[in-house]
Amino acid sequence: MNHSKKITSALISVFSKEGLAPIVKKLNEQNVTIYSTGGTQKFINDLGIDVIAVETITDYPSILGGRVKTLHPKIFGGILNRQENESDVAEMAEYNIPQIDAVIVDLYPFEKTVASGASEAAIIEKIDIGGISLIRATAKNFKDTICVSSVDDYAEFLALISENDGAISLKDRKRFAAKAFNVSSNYDTAIFNYFNTEEKLPAFKLSETNGQALRYGENPHQKGFFFGNFDEMFTKLHGKELSYNNLLDVDAAVNLMNEFKGEAPTFAILKHNNACGIAQRETIQQAYLAALAGDSVSAFGGILISNVEIDEATANEIHTLFCEVVISPSFSEKALEILKGKKNRILLIQKDLALPATTLRTCLNGVLVQDKDNRTDSAEILTHATNNKPKPEELEDLIFASKICKHTKSNTIVLAKGKQLCASGTGQTSRVDALRQAIEKAKAFNFNLEGAVMASDAFFPFPDCVEIAYNAGIKAVIQPGGSIKDQLSIDYCNDTKMAMVFTGTRHFKH
Repeated sequence: MNHSKKITSALISVFSKEGLAPIVKKLNEQNVTIYSTGGTQKFINDLGIDVIAVETITDYPSILGGRVKTLHPKIFGGILNRQENESDVAEMAEYNIPQIDAVIVDLYPFEKTVASGASEAAIIEKIDIGGISLIRATAKNFKDTICVSSVDDYAEFLALISENDGAISLKDRKRFAAKAFNVSSNYDTAIFNYFNTEEKLPAFKLSETNGQALRYGENPHQKGFFFGNFDEMFTKLHGKELSYNNLLDVDAAVNLMNEFKGEAPTFAILKHNNACGIAQRETIQQAYLAALAGDSVSAFGGILISNVEIDEATANEIHTLFCEVVISPSFSEKALEILKGKKNRILLIQKDLALPATTLRTCLNGVLVQDKDNRTDSAEILTHATNNKPKPEELEDLIFASKICKHTKSNTIVLAKGKQLCASGTGQTSRVDALRQAIEKAKAFNFNLEGAVMASDAFFPFPDCVEIAYNAGIKAVIQPGGSIKDQLSIDYCNDTKMAMVFTGTRHFKH
């Protein structure tokens, strides 16, 4: 059954008045009795529309600097009464409680106030009490009332009352209740996370109200969704909708290129979350061509990212490659014109936005949460473990390779030379296998490994990796160190005059 109910009375109490006027005017046209308080009451009066002050119902003024306005049995009784319950109807008459069929309410901007860097006192005052109570009460009693809890729902609510002369179906009332509890739960989560920062309670709460259905998940038979404000991080200039796998690759690309922020022109090509090519050069065109040379086969259908503006010359080179996504801080006008030549190619401008400080993933019947690996290896923190020290150009390559290694699936070995990725062994069950895979791949793309460097995401428990690397022509190694058998690898490097440095930081990525 439809169970439509006509709105005869409404309580309106909002912080933001944007978009409210058309609703108030329509309710007035439909002879709806309107109750309000404070600034909202003045706003409605200024429209020339009659409004009843909440204080005339409660016989109590707004008190404590506005902290208590609507918290009264005559207000909540009017919202929570069950209209088909004889006892409720009798009590409404006995205590002269007015019926309230609709509540339009929003909440103080708590999250915006926190983000603004306001004082704790100002933030506390933006913890809404009356508004959140009105939302919960109205949504709970959706069988008789409708709750409009966000300015985002004003247009839909206006359409409903306009089309049906103020009558709202049970289905719509329940749907608006779901929207209301979405608002209230998100609000409470934000407040909890603000308070839970010092002596943290062992509780995990995440709320994201921006959701988007994707074409499918990782595979076509899986449903997929993205929850987050994508537009806050990117401006999408062109191309098809991003897929689940596109988003994962874009995430990997952004995190990798974040290591090279503010550095010389750097270009990376990623496939399945791993870099298949990356290089740093004097121009971004040179960097792109060097990155492509790292693995021109895997680059097909890849995700491309630059740390500086993509110009016309680079765009002409990119345009000959089939790629899914191109990301850059900016594109020249000519470059954009060229790259838009493929209708499905996704072009993204990356905005300067801080990445989250934690990472999370589902695990068994729960969730794993950890601090993000924000430690970037640098020359200043290195320990020189061998008699031979890396030459200046080798040291630069070691740091370059270590940054790539940090963002490559474990177990991994990365080989680099002249600030260019020669090859990497990715996701192997043994470090030796990862090294052999990297060497074989480097040779397949005609890299001369004589004088190249090697980076490892974790320590070497045995000297086999440095021995294999030396025989391939590698002269310098960077690794975390920390094995009880570090000395075996150190001795081999000393015997062969290789240079090896320790970072003291492991960079597993699973």
